[in-house]
Amino acid sequence: MDTNFLSGESSNAGFDDIEDFVWADDSTTNMPWDQFSQVFDLMQKGNRAFRENRYDEAIGCFNKAIVKKPNDPVILQNRSAAYSRISRLLKNRPASAPAVNGLDPTTHAEFALKDAEKLMSFRNDSAKPYFLKANALMLLERYEDARETLLAGLQVDPSSNPLRGLYQNLEALSVSVIKRPKHGKPQRFDEYDCTVCLKLLYEPITTPCGHSFCRSCLFQSMDHGNKCPMCRTVLFISPKTSSISVTLKNIIQKNFPEEYAERKSENDSLTNLGVDLVPLFLMDVVLPCQKMALNIFEPRYRLMVRRIMEGNRRMGMVGSESGTMADFACEVEITECEPLPDGRFYLEVEGRRRFRIIRSWEQDGYRVAEVEWIQDIYPVGGTREREDLQDMARGASELALSWIRRAKEAARTDRRSRRMELLQAEGMPSSQDPERFSFWLVNLLNLRPPEKLELLRLRDTAERIRRGLIYLRSEEQGCRLQ
Repeated sequence: MDTNFLSGESSNAGFDDIEDFVWADDSTTNMPWDQFSQVFDLMQKGNRAFRENRYDEAIGCFNKAIVKKPNDPVILQNRSAAYSRISRLLKNRPASAPAVNGLDPTTHAEFALKDAEKLMSFRNDSAKPYFLKANALMLLERYEDARETLLAGLQVDPSSNPLRGLYQNLEALSVSVIKRPKHGKPQRFDEYDCTVCLKLLYEPITTPCGHSFCRSCLFQSMDHGNKCPMCRTVLFISPKTSSISVTLKNIIQKNFPEEYAERKSENDSLTNLGVDLVPLFLMDVVLPCQKMALNIFEPRYRLMVRRIMEGNRRMGMVGSESGTMADFACEVEITECEPLPDGRFYLEVEGRRRFRIIRSWEQDGYRVAEVEWIQDIYPVGGTREREDLQDMARGASELALSWIRRAKEAARTDRRSRRMELLQAEGMPSSQDPERFSFWLVNLLNLRPPEKLELLRLRDTAERIRRGLIYLRSEEQGCRLQ
């Protein structure tokens, strides 16, 4: 795409340039003379750096000036112009050029847009703020928003040649993005295919080096290295900060609706597996109500986490037994997900439901299982057995709270005591839900994986509470049952 269109170079009449900061006396600046003098010197230095194409240095000066004189229109419009210049230069860099370690062109364009919108909020009777805003929107490929901004600006100043020139460039750019045949369906070009999966682009992202890929394909490739799959340019992008190319997506979706719908269905089938299908994370045995932190670094699981976060935020945590994958496991919900700059994920998860694995298979490197959800077998409501179970749960909850209080007191004087995070009574389920309470109870204990697996398989709530109380009393007496 030729981004020279974005500058309106043929007719911008200085609108894409900077404005000199005019000296004023104390009566007009409403600020101390020495402070205004500092702002004036910074603006002189910044404008000189801009005109010598040292845009980073210019922005640094403008940033210091805006701190001393907030909301000054000249500082805002000059900084917006500088951000736009950097964004355009980065977009026009050839793929063979050395990698640039810094902000990408999209981020610079977003900063330019932010300054232009702030400028427009108190100077909307001038054509220049509309020009700066539309220019930034075009760099972001938000062409419809840019068109509306230019039309609004032309209502303010119908004779503005810079606005008219930029509008003509926008119309020419819109035509050049895709050429429609006069009759029949649009012609399918190779540039609408992802070079990783060789299918129609779905949720496309255009990299700073100018190549477009399916969002999922790009980041699956970057799980193995931070380079562009096409030209091997080092990329400093992440799923958290990268946005989909809305214009390219709309073009593809509008002109190839059936094929795009197939790609969407294919993607949805990977993120929403169905009620009895669960992606598996092979690591350790987890119990319902258990909370833990995870550091996801393997490429296969990074891919799995991205898909989970687009779906129901749930996966299965499964341990091993005698060297093979255990047949019982627990579904966990991701309560916190923090993407890290190097592509890893920091997760906080909490155990939800138990399941038995019926069969499993590999999908893109990780395993997926068909499962049967497991619940305890309760006594019938209204019977003596059910009342006894409720009484047992109430008694166990009182004992557990008493145990926690004593353990906390011991922890204040004995550093070797149990870890404090295991001694928190926050979130204790009601004894009216005996099954969930029974798992909360056993999570207070430092159980080994085989013991956890046995409790996962157990479907007798009363027996699980009894075992929890035995463990609790044994730890209170300072011993361990083998």
